[in-house]
Amino acid sequence: MTAPTIEQAYATCEDITRTEARNFYWGIRLLTRQRRSALCAVYALARRVDDIGDGDLPVEEKAARLETVRKELAALDRSTDPVMVAVADAARRYPVPLEAFEELLDGVWMDIEGRRYGTFDELTEYCRCVAGSIGRLCLGVFGHRPHPRAAHYADALGIALQQTNILRDIREDLLNGRIYLPEEDLDAFGVDLRIDHGALADPDGGLANLIRHSAARAREWYADGLRLGPLLDRRSGACCLAMAGIYRQLLERIAEQPSAVYDKRLSLSGREKLGVAVRALGGRAA
Repeated sequence: MTAPTIEQAYATCEDITRTEARNFYWGIRLLTRQRRSALCAVYALARRVDDIGDGDLPVEEKAARLETVRKELAALDRSTDPVMVAVADAARRYPVPLEAFEELLDGVWMDIEGRRYGTFDELTEYCRCVAGSIGRLCLGVFGHRPHPRAAHYADALGIALQQTNILRDIREDLLNGRIYLPEEDLDAFGVDLRIDHGALADPDGGLANLIRHSAARAREWYADGLRLGPLLDRRSGACCLAMAGIYRQLLERIAEQPSAVYDKRLSLSGREKLGVAVRALGGRAA
């Protein structure tokens, strides 16, 4: 296979991002051209890994495909795959921590093997693998003023976003045989996760209380992670605020009305996402 040009490789990644990144693209489009291309490359590879985990293939085939990605990362400069070519170029231009992709692969394997989480600390480790890794990859593209906790803030922001995803997707995940809410929390709030007539059952309000409790905990991770903003330049900071703002607004909507996620997948409208992006350009979080 003939290797694509760098321009062709980035164009492939931007097409993937534009099509698939329903929330992230609102932030990515605020970056300068070069940084936007690099972040699209990061997203395209992360999406490929996620799709392996979420696909309908047998476990053995999923494991083989994850291993293929690991091998391609180890031989990145020799790849002719457009996404890998773009990632390799992005890593030459910016200090992208490629080892974070290894963490993402580990996290997706947790999904494939159907891991359950007994405690919130165990869930946090999963979130760190699948989302904190993305935060640190983004930070490599953004660049930042020197600060000893910059990577920690990026990690925390990714974990906050993943906690929001988990609350939004409780029903969808349960239908797919996955439960992310920690067993200790389910027990504490007396929740037996099940679907009743197409919706999450919550006969005594315990699930609603658990969701509000989890949202309050996620807010603490957002507060920590958003300390990253002042360390970034204006355009990168706007991108960060837009990404976080969309998910944080979604979190508040879920916390206000937990039952909104009982029978559907909640999302913000395009107009609402645009409003978040505009405020982010002005340096304001949603």
